[in-house]
Parts: sequence; C-alpha cells; structure tokens
Amino acid sequence: MSDLVRVRKWEEFKQLVLSLKPESLVYSIDQNAMSKTKEPTALRLILLAQGGYHIYIDFPAGEKENKLRETGIPIHRDKNGNRYLEDEDVIRFIKQQFGENLRVFSFWTT
Repeated sequence: MSDLVRVRKWEEFKQLVLSLKPESLVYSIDQNAMSKTKEPTALRLILLAQGGYHIYIDFPAGEKENKLRETGIPIHRDKNGNRYLEDEDVIRFIKQQFGENLRVFSFWTT
C-alpha cells in the first residue's frame, strides 16, 4: 500500500526531489478553496517515490499578491479580472529548479 505524505514547506519538497532524483514530477493547478471565487491558483506538486506519494501544495501569497506564497510562481489575470496559473509558468519553474531533463506532467493529461 502506498503512503500519502504531505510536505508542508517548499524547501523540504525541493530537498526531497534533489535527493531522490526522480525521472518525473506531476503537477495540478487546482481551485483555491480559500478564495471566494474558487480561482485556479493552488498548485499541487506530486512526487511518487519510496513507495509513496509526496504532495506539496502552494497557495497565493494573498488576494492582492500576484504570485504563489513559497515558489513565487506568477499569478495572471484574465480580461474579467479572474486570477489563474499558467501551465507554462509551472513547467518552467520546475525545470529551473530541478533541470531540463526532468519530465513534468500535468495530472489532468497523464
């Protein structure tokens, strides 16, 4: 049976990835349940390693901040003012942190 481990800090998740050297990471952009509009601004990173799933979740720094709290990934606004994350920004950030050879998949396309 696989364990589910919630990693609470970005630096802890980063060190886990660097030490385990996975071939791939999975991410999903989720609705932020803390926002009144349920905006798609929550980032979930998933690492399958050591017989378990290690999950890290990052949220916006605040309603007026246009970046995620710990990773600093930018939050965009559409023409109606709704905030959202872009897949390209997430993938670029992950590859900058862990190398271009790391395969990155969206949870919704795997």
